[in-house]
Amino acid sequence: MTTSAAPPTGAISPRRARRRSVTAAMCACVLVAQSLVAAMNLAIPKIAASGLHPTPAQLLWIVDSYVLVFAGLLIPAGALGDRYGRKGTLLTGLAVFGTGTLVSALAPTLPVLLTGRAVSGAGAALLVPATMSVLLHASPPGRKAAAVAVWSLAIGVGGMAGNAGGALILQYLPWQGLFWGYVPLAVLLLAWVARSAPRVPRQTAALDLPGSALLALGSFALLFGIIEGPGLGWASAPVLGAFALALLLFAVFVRHGLRAAHPVLDPRLFRLPRLRAGTAGIAVGFFGMFALFYVNAQFLQYVKGYPPLRTGFAIVPLAFGMMAVTRYGMRLAQRIGEARTSGAALLLVAVGLLLLATADAGTPYLRYLAYLLVMAVGAGLALPTLSHAIVASVPAHQAGMGSGLQGAARELGAALGIAVVGTALSVRYAAGTGHGTSTAAAFTDAAALGYRIAAAVVLVVGAAVTVGLRSRRPADAPPVEAAATPALDLKST
Repeated sequence: MTTSAAPPTGAISPRRARRRSVTAAMCACVLVAQSLVAAMNLAIPKIAASGLHPTPAQLLWIVDSYVLVFAGLLIPAGALGDRYGRKGTLLTGLAVFGTGTLVSALAPTLPVLLTGRAVSGAGAALLVPATMSVLLHASPPGRKAAAVAVWSLAIGVGGMAGNAGGALILQYLPWQGLFWGYVPLAVLLLAWVARSAPRVPRQTAALDLPGSALLALGSFALLFGIIEGPGLGWASAPVLGAFALALLLFAVFVRHGLRAAHPVLDPRLFRLPRLRAGTAGIAVGFFGMFALFYVNAQFLQYVKGYPPLRTGFAIVPLAFGMMAVTRYGMRLAQRIGEARTSGAALLLVAVGLLLLATADAGTPYLRYLAYLLVMAVGAGLALPTLSHAIVASVPAHQAGMGSGLQGAARELGAALGIAVVGTALSVRYAAGTGHGTSTAAAFTDAAALGYRIAAAVVLVVGAAVTVGLRSRRPADAPPVEAAATPALDLKST
């Protein structure tokens, strides 16, 4: 009689090893996609001094083109994966992402660089929702929550990886080196996913192509007006036309959503006060955070004289601070309520921005770090609570749409934060240097104005969010703890 030998002590079963490989691959994919958002800010000074000779508005487009396409395609990309298969969509996303970074690395002109950035953003939109679906399919019921936690942490770590890895590359290589670094990463991830990821059963999902196009085009028109306003003139026909077109497209988008059988985003969801508040809160939280990221990298290099390596690592404690306090956000919401927690936390984000507005060339790094940590505490407390407000408001059959809404609000808020503060920065900087002010002093003054504007936006929207969250939680809403684990998804800095 023969018996199967028991696995050696400490050995990992093949099934468990495969599950770990899938988890690691999915986390690596989202980490790489998110890291490019943070790393790009460090490259701005080198691109500004390059042979491309970009204007301040064009610098904003270089950063925002990736984020805007990412935000605009995130929701329809999720439906695309449901319909045509998550693994195939993920592999396609990695291929598109890698192609975009290759185009960016080889870009001889500014239009080619912008095209590469937009293509990379489309790839990121395809791969991010697909990774979550593949990961959940590969995880047994008892491990799904832990898998989501690890995936969410990877998004947060992506910001730190982007700052640290981008700093290492840009310290020694020209700006093209940043994109060259992502090309082999995309190839390696493509091979890893093809080998380890399981096939996820397809689901019936309607593709709302008209709604997706209206949402993306409306967002583009809005950002065009904000970014191009200083150069073309706020009263110029192209800028006024862009704002009018944005209003028209968003109005048509709402009308389409009310009539479509399966809209990409159902406008009726925004009748729910807590969902409106949660969405606005997430958007304005990332508005403030990415206003910081865009200005910070340039401030530390232009004003403080930091090299790229030191600049990249100088902001890493911000992400650690956010992770340290995230777990307490939901506990605080249980004690004093969502409205008070989110209101106080967004107030801290605004206070942090106002403190950063006082920084200059003589500000010690430890004081500057203290200002960053004020923002970290605010964001770490607010975003889990706001995430839960959306999760608790969306009906169960529209949970996927609620998840996509969070991602779109996050990325669109980031794009708007970069556009608004970058526009204010370029206008004030040009005025300062035009009056004979030194470059460092002019940039310091411009950065202060940008931070104050961002703080004002966060304060105003934060007050509205607080009011919206005072509405009663539905009786069938999940408990507060339900959103505690996925909350780290919101720290894609």
